[in-house]
Amino acid sequence: MLRVLYLVHDLSDPAVRRRVLMLRAGGAEVTLAGFRRGENRLAAVEGVVPVELGATRDARFAQRLAAVARAAAALSRRLAGTARPDVILARNLEMLALVGRAQGIFGGAVPIAYECLDIHRLLTGKGMASRGLRAAEGHFARKAGLLVTSSPAFVEHYFRPLSGVTAPVHLVENRVLELDGPAAALPPRAEKPAGEPWRIGWFGAIRCRRSLDLLAAFTRRMEGRFEVILRGRPARSEFDDFDGLVAREPFLRFEGPYRNPEDLAAIYRDVDLAWAIDFFEEGLNSAWLLPNRLYESCRHGALPIVLGGTETARLAGRHGIGIALRDARLETLVTRFAAFDGDSDRALHAALAELGPKPWIHDRADCAALVQRLAALRAPEPAPVPSLLTSKVDCHDH
Repeated sequence: MLRVLYLVHDLSDPAVRRRVLMLRAGGAEVTLAGFRRGENRLAAVEGVVPVELGATRDARFAQRLAAVARAAAALSRRLAGTARPDVILARNLEMLALVGRAQGIFGGAVPIAYECLDIHRLLTGKGMASRGLRAAEGHFARKAGLLVTSSPAFVEHYFRPLSGVTAPVHLVENRVLELDGPAAALPPRAEKPAGEPWRIGWFGAIRCRRSLDLLAAFTRRMEGRFEVILRGRPARSEFDDFDGLVAREPFLRFEGPYRNPEDLAAIYRDVDLAWAIDFFEEGLNSAWLLPNRLYESCRHGALPIVLGGTETARLAGRHGIGIALRDARLETLVTRFAAFDGDSDRALHAALAELGPKPWIHDRADCAALVQRLAALRAPEPAPVPSLLTSKVDCHDH
């Protein structure tokens, strides 16, 4: 069984839990170590009790660098008693910085994989700080045998032209994990009761103030024909008063966190459309990423709303599904949905259902493929050398 040491920047990130699930479903044994983000309590992740390396905060880059330095100094003590891993998987740049120290603890030759699912704007700039970060990334990744990322646009726009990371790429999209047998097809769209509002779900990492303002203005303009349900983890550092902002809006509701993947079917069944637009790193990460909510909404029958010119829109367009906006102006959104009705919804849903679940899910075979790719980083076992005594006996017998 492949032993993986998984170093993560935020132990409470639902994507970390999904990756642990994926690794274990693929046949790996996982040791999880990383930082607690803010006040989030540590908890076992699918039976894996994490090793805490310290605490970090959202949007506090200098604080996170200091936490990494402290973690490096204490790493041998924190990982005392941990079995030697076959592979170290480091999520994000700050954890990549700890890999050399971790390698030293376990004898210096443990293979490394670098997992990067977001490109921070500081990595893409032309200034001295950005150039320094890219140099650091290239330095720490020089021994990495694999880069795990979630969108081909990250490779096209950042890793190939800008970064110093030269490792081979393994693409693992942010698909929905379905590990319990054959995936069921989408059920037919139920008839919507007359007068009931169309519901837009905005689920996951809620970090985009521009999206919140746009959706608030849109639902007010549509006078209750549309409402927005928010669920997940608000990045409160990005909002002056998230709870107050939502409470003041008549057609917005925040319904709290949810479990991923266990609750996905239920929460997406509760909405008709899904907001798959993000301006958090506008023109950069937001244009390049393929977000979880795109796969989740398509898997569970909510029509994704995407922004033209993004990688999300390109994927939706390639499959012929969803609703694309040519720009992010309020008037564009109002015009696009002014005539939206049951016939529009059924036609779009039929196109989505026709694709089936496969483009949107990872099954056990996908999990095994990831673990096998990580296992391939190990040096091959040397072939046994026949002993001289055995050779002589074989010759005598014949």
